[in-house]
Amino acid sequence: MPIKLGPAGIPLSCKGRTIVEGMDDIISLGLETMEVQTVRMIAPQHFEQYWQAGVLANKTEFEMNIHGPYYSELLGDKVERGRSLTKIESTLQAAKTINARHITLHAGHYGDMGRGVQANEQLANIFAGIVERVHEIWHDDEDIYPVFPWLKDGTPSKIGIETSGRQELWGSLEEVLEVVNHVEGTVPVLNIAHIHSRGHGSMRTSEDYGEMFDQVRETIGTKEFYCHFSGVEHRTGNAMHYTQIKKSDLNFEPLAEFIVEEGGWLDITLISDSPLLEHDAMYMLQNIEKARHKQLERKAREDRRRSLAAQTGRSTEEIAARELEIANARQQAPEPTPEVAKPAEPAETVEQKPAKEEKKPASKAKKASKSTKKPASKDDNKAEAEVFDFEEDDEDLF
Repeated sequence: MPIKLGPAGIPLSCKGRTIVEGMDDIISLGLETMEVQTVRMIAPQHFEQYWQAGVLANKTEFEMNIHGPYYSELLGDKVERGRSLTKIESTLQAAKTINARHITLHAGHYGDMGRGVQANEQLANIFAGIVERVHEIWHDDEDIYPVFPWLKDGTPSKIGIETSGRQELWGSLEEVLEVVNHVEGTVPVLNIAHIHSRGHGSMRTSEDYGEMFDQVRETIGTKEFYCHFSGVEHRTGNAMHYTQIKKSDLNFEPLAEFIVEEGGWLDITLISDSPLLEHDAMYMLQNIEKARHKQLERKAREDRRRSLAAQTGRSTEEIAARELEIANARQQAPEPTPEVAKPAEPAETVEQKPAKEEKKPASKAKKASKSTKKPASKDDNKAEAEVFDFEEDDEDLF
């Protein structure tokens, strides 16, 4: 069950803002991947740091991924489509430079074409052309292999088609799977927050995740999954904006439970889209570890029950029922009354009274021997009383 987690972009806690510095911080956190964000436009001066990131990723086997422009109009007219493909071309060049495993792309609005077979066929043709272009870029010049050693023996980046989170955007899970199933070299990008929003809050239990992954496997026959996860605020089947996971009705625990319990066949890359980036990526990692510990504890209990069943001749079900009765009895047992702590006060009084009785004769004898001493004045008695009262107050403070 290989699983890699990482943030969508340079970590928030990274002091430097270059991709290489971000990779160093991600590796130090125990994470294994990241998704470079080229959601608007790539400036030419950025390719130097992209190449440095590619060299580091190649040496450390760190998985690099890249996200293309958010705003695409692949279902628009010829001008709109050409403008979108120009932006995507820059992303493809950057993907080659950083040795990206996945390139995530959006299709955009339905436009005048609307939902249906015609839109899916047009996008299938467009993405087939993008896949072909990726292969051309990857193998266009053998002279650059010393500079980009991963191009010689590596495989070209896979084009990821992301599910959308709004009703007016192309990209329901069924639409994405339909196109991916007809275009070799493409993979679905399962944005769980988008699927959850578009389904009016549909991803709630581990069974929901099981159905989703089974649907993908049965449709396109894959064991490799590229997923995005984040908290999300949604209304009427539309994603409004990402939130941190703990503030959303999209919980990560059911997905962690599915990955551990049923996802042994998965090869999954999980990217944190949360505003907290690496913090929520670590939160997801912790939840997966908790799910693994629970699984180990359950297996240990089952092994112990089988061992007891073999020794006593009883069934494991009877032993489990008996363990449940004992646990319930412990919970229903009355708590000890707090009267046990009361004897401390009389004991202290008993100890103090003899001490005072012993001191009184001594003071009388002292007065008898020193009969010439002047009696204490009222001011002295008042001062003594004030000191005694202060000590009582001081004792109450603690």
